[in-house]
Amino acid sequence: GLIPYFFNFLMIINLVQAVSFSAFTGIGSYLAYDKHLDSLVKQRRELIEAEFPAIIEMLTLAIAAGETPIGAIARVVDRSDSHLAKEFALVIQQVRQGRPFHDALDEMSRSLKSPSIRRFIDALVMALVRGAPVVEVLHRHVAEARINQRNLVMDKAGKAETTMMIPIVFLILPISVLFALWPSINQLSFFTS
Repeated sequence: GLIPYFFNFLMIINLVQAVSFSAFTGIGSYLAYDKHLDSLVKQRRELIEAEFPAIIEMLTLAIAAGETPIGAIARVVDRSDSHLAKEFALVIQQVRQGRPFHDALDEMSRSLKSPSIRRFIDALVMALVRGAPVVEVLHRHVAEARINQRNLVMDKAGKAETTMMIPIVFLILPISVLFALWPSINQLSFFTS
């Protein structure tokens, strides 16, 4: 394959060029892989935030039906195979190993680095610690999550609309103007010659 040609290439160039080439290749590979990992993390975070409203709505329904918060989360984990449900499964596993429920939730929200999930977990933990009605907190966050999701979709639609305008303005519009003006330009060139 390519390996013998690569070694022949390295034998032809001198040592300084080989070291420079290796350094630039290594740095370039590192930066490309780092960018790829960043895009995967961003994509996973977007998927989790997209799943968030549905998951907390299921939690709200389960808790309103009389489940405990841990039982409701366990029920959601059993019924869903989403990324957020997998994170909740880790919370349930930590609680079963003896870790306090609010500590496991707090660690999950910190690891996800999502502001909306962080606000939700903080409100849920505060409601559990203070003994406030959890269902009211969950209803408020379901509405907030739906509004955030709608705003996110509208923002993406606005960006897509702008992106779609670029070919229209720079490709279709000039061609249309050219077709409209071509007979006149052709007639003018006929009269001048």
